[in-house]
Amino acid sequence: MPGFFDTKIEFLKGVGPQKAAMLNKELGIFTYGDLLQHYPFRYEDRTRFHKINELNGTMPYAQLRVRLRNTEMIGAQRRKRLVAHFHDDTGEIECVWFQGVPWMAKKLVNGVEYVLYGKPSLFNGKLNIPHPELEIGSQFSLEGGYLQPVYSTTEKLRRKYLDSKGIGQLIRNLLDKSIPHLRETLPPYILAEYALIDKPRAIQHIHIPENNDMLAKAVFRLKFEELFFIQLRLLKLKLARTDKFRGMELTDTSLLTKFYNEHLPFDLTEAQKRVIREIYTDMRSGHQMNRLLQGDVGSGKTIVAFICMLIAAGSGAQSVMMAPTEILANQHFEGLKEYADKMGLHIALLTGSTRKSERKIIHEMLLSGELSILVGTHALIEDVVQFKQLGLAVVDEQHRFGVAQRSKLWQKNKNVYPHVLVMTATPIPRTLAMTLYGDLDVSVIDELPAGRKPIKTVHRYDANRLRVNQFMKDQIDEGRQVYIVYPLIEESEKLDLKHLMDGYESVCRAFPGVPVSIVHGKMKADDKDYEMKRFVKGETKIMVATTVIEVGVNVPNASVMIIENAERFGLAQLHQLRGRVGRGADQSYCILITSYKLSKDGRTRIDTMVRTNNGFEIADTDLQLRGPGDITGTQQSGILDLLISDLAKDGKILQVARTAAQDVLLRDPELTLDDHRNIRYQIENQQKTVVNWSRIS
Repeated sequence: MPGFFDTKIEFLKGVGPQKAAMLNKELGIFTYGDLLQHYPFRYEDRTRFHKINELNGTMPYAQLRVRLRNTEMIGAQRRKRLVAHFHDDTGEIECVWFQGVPWMAKKLVNGVEYVLYGKPSLFNGKLNIPHPELEIGSQFSLEGGYLQPVYSTTEKLRRKYLDSKGIGQLIRNLLDKSIPHLRETLPPYILAEYALIDKPRAIQHIHIPENNDMLAKAVFRLKFEELFFIQLRLLKLKLARTDKFRGMELTDTSLLTKFYNEHLPFDLTEAQKRVIREIYTDMRSGHQMNRLLQGDVGSGKTIVAFICMLIAAGSGAQSVMMAPTEILANQHFEGLKEYADKMGLHIALLTGSTRKSERKIIHEMLLSGELSILVGTHALIEDVVQFKQLGLAVVDEQHRFGVAQRSKLWQKNKNVYPHVLVMTATPIPRTLAMTLYGDLDVSVIDELPAGRKPIKTVHRYDANRLRVNQFMKDQIDEGRQVYIVYPLIEESEKLDLKHLMDGYESVCRAFPGVPVSIVHGKMKADDKDYEMKRFVKGETKIMVATTVIEVGVNVPNASVMIIENAERFGLAQLHQLRGRVGRGADQSYCILITSYKLSKDGRTRIDTMVRTNNGFEIADTDLQLRGPGDITGTQQSGILDLLISDLAKDGKILQVARTAAQDVLLRDPELTLDDHRNIRYQIENQQKTVVNWSRIS
């Protein structure tokens, strides 16, 4: 049954069908509930009044109580501007209007007191305020000033008088009606324990704050509630899985011990050992494991996955590893086959290119249980691929696969679910991991193997190209290979960038006689694979590419990564690209080439890359710069349906909210206690598709 907050926005006083259609399209506001949760993104402090003699050109704003002395029109007919002279007991200030001049001229009355709000600026050595906001002093709302909310809007809405003030007026029209309908969503004991104000007061003070203290309390309450319900949803999913989804009990470590003692080619890091212990605890628990394994490029995730496969094989179960591309699947297969052969285990590769005759043999060996490990691409999830006993599914670079694709893997067993290990080389900041993957357990490999040399990263401007070319020549002469990555394929009028084809020709001219590969997204898959393979085999010395090489290719002999127009790439992308080198024992280099013109964010990205190789530090900076949706590609998918929280800044509130949600589910997993009826009511009244249970409904 639709409630008050499901009422369509067109029925609110001051809206109507035309404005409603624009609010739908421009801001995604369809209902009373949507409008009430269109929270301000900042507040103008209107509590303070300045005197004219206190003003200077560096102030972000000023609010004045002044009287109008006179106005004058200056300039020719089509270029007229209106200048108004205001004064108080300390001096005089000019205000100027370049637009809406006739309308403004009629509005201003000599001798009347006004409240002005705007940014003081210097023009010809004299202070003025262009286009100030203006109210008649006697009508100024809230004697003594107030905190004015500023709402996000768009150019189209402004043309319909729905600027920040117009939207604020609609919200005030709605607030009085809404307060009686607002229900408390949290139990009294949580409000008391975390010193939270009640929901109606929080909504009131987020839109019309009484003072800074009440505003801070309203913001904290609404952020806490939002993050609490998101964590509650994820933790409930996790509980349901743990309770309902049985996993095979994989307990036999005899093969692991044999491999460790006789065939392991290097010492594991402490981080790898810790992660293996965490995974083993899950695999022998009898519950299905669902674990995210994070580790920077080169941190040794693949050997961890193989050791887990040995536990599965020792316990009589089969394992699969699914990769997003054929090249990556091939690489994993080659790497794992070397170990599997030493252990006498059968391993096979299944991709779109696998011949029909080979497929038939693979299917038979899977069903008989003779095949212990299968590596492949999407081909693994086809219905014809059946196992005798699938115990472990490893998914590499999970953000390349949808949930539906992954779940097809878990349905390969009749009675129990295979354990799932999801691996990613994209470092995810902790706050984001808790919000996106809060239903997964997270393991982190946070150290590189011994002997691995950190990649040296330097920043060079376009003018240094001859020096960079000489450095590349020296490296090629020493037998190394080089990547050169460009952001664009074709020339763009808008972006002054060296595009790929132009770059390719320049490279061929600068390095005569040196074989060069070229790879970009518009090539056919076969051509792309052919070029990649030539580079992998060392037949070509330079690979000119777009970001298609971001995930995948492992060429230990490639020791130099040149990134052209590096300022055009995001931090996560730069870090992923840099991870393509540094795979061998030689010193590797990453050279970031930019123009002299760098934005503030661009400069921060380049400086961060030069300063650190730590993926998690880079991910945190990226989160600050870009926001969560961009990092995970979830901006459009609704996974991060946040109304007020900011994961880049609200990590502490998120941790507190998660703890509160854990405590609630520990006391009452099914939320049946009377104490939790508010929570239960809130969840039950949300649509099945909503991922943010804190929404007003």
